[in-house]
Amino acid sequence: MDSIRVSSLIADKEFDLRLELLAGETGADRKIVSARIQKPGLALAGFTEHIHKDRLQIFGNTELSYLQTLSAADQRTRMRALFQLPISCLIVTKNLPVNEMLKQESNDARVPLLRSSHLSSTFIDNIERFLQEALTASTSVHGVLIDVIGVGILIFGKSGIGKSELALDLVTRGHRLVADDIVDLKRKPGGSVYGSGSEIIQHHMEVRGIGIINIKDLFGVSAVRDRKKVEMVIELVDWDDRAEYDRLGIDEHTYAVLDTEVPLLVIPVRPGRNLGTIVEVAARNHLLKLQGHHSAREFQEKLSKQIEQATLTRGIGDEVE
Repeated sequence: MDSIRVSSLIADKEFDLRLELLAGETGADRKIVSARIQKPGLALAGFTEHIHKDRLQIFGNTELSYLQTLSAADQRTRMRALFQLPISCLIVTKNLPVNEMLKQESNDARVPLLRSSHLSSTFIDNIERFLQEALTASTSVHGVLIDVIGVGILIFGKSGIGKSELALDLVTRGHRLVADDIVDLKRKPGGSVYGSGSEIIQHHMEVRGIGIINIKDLFGVSAVRDRKKVEMVIELVDWDDRAEYDRLGIDEHTYAVLDTEVPLLVIPVRPGRNLGTIVEVAARNHLLKLQGHHSAREFQEKLSKQIEQATLTRGIGDEVE
C-alpha cells in the first residue's frame, strides 16, 4: 500500500513496537508514506529545512536533554515550530518522561505523541521492519498458491476448472499448500513477490462435493507453509480444439504480478490429462532453466545443427556428381 495511518503503529502486535499514545489522539489518522524515520536534530535549534513530509520523528535522550537546556518559552516555541511541519507523529523512546508542555502542543497541533520502552536503536530497527512490511505494494487475487519442490506456483483459472483439486493432488504427492481461493500478494524490496493465505481461511481448502477441509490437520504441518515467493504462474484453461497451444516451449511468456514479471504457462484442461504430473514437471523444468539448461532451446539448436550438417553433406554430394 502507498501509506498507513499512525493508528496502525499502536495496533501492531507482531513487531514488538511497545507503543503507548500520550497525546494528539485526534491526529491518529495522519499518514506515513515512507519506511524511513527521522530524528529532528537541528530542527530543534530552528533549522527545519530537511524535515521530510509525512515521516515519523524520533526523540531520544539527546533531543529531550537538549530541550531541557532551553527556557520554558523557548521549549514551547521550538516544539510548536516542529509540530507545525507536516510530520506524521513524534515518538519518544526509552520510556523517557514527557512534560505537560509537550503533550499540550501535541494536542493543539493534532500530531500524535507516542512513547516506547525500547532504546532508540532497538525501536528504530523494529519500526523500520514494520514500515517496510506495511508499505509494500499488495493485492489479493483469486487462485491457489502452492510450493512444488521449492518453486512457488500461483495457479489461476475460472471458477470450477479444478484449481483446488489440482492443489489437493499436489499436497498428496508431498508438496505444500500456501493459500487456496484468496491469495494475498506483497512486493518486497528488490521486486520479489510473496504470497500468503488470509488469516481467516489459512490452511483451509474448499473441495466441491466434500466442503471445507483443513490441510494442516489432515496432512500435518509439513503439508503447509505460511508464505512463499511467487516464481511461476500457471493458468488453467478449457481445452479448445481450435486453439494453438505451445508444443515446443521455446517462446517464454510472462505474467505481471504487482508490476513484477513472472514466467507464465498456459495449460489446457481436458479429461485424461494428469495435471499434477504436468505441474511437477513444469516446476522441475523451471529449476533446470535457473541452472542454465533450457531443454526446448537445446533441442532446437541440436535439430538446427543436424539440418545444417545434412544440407552441407547433400551439397558436397551434388558437386561430386
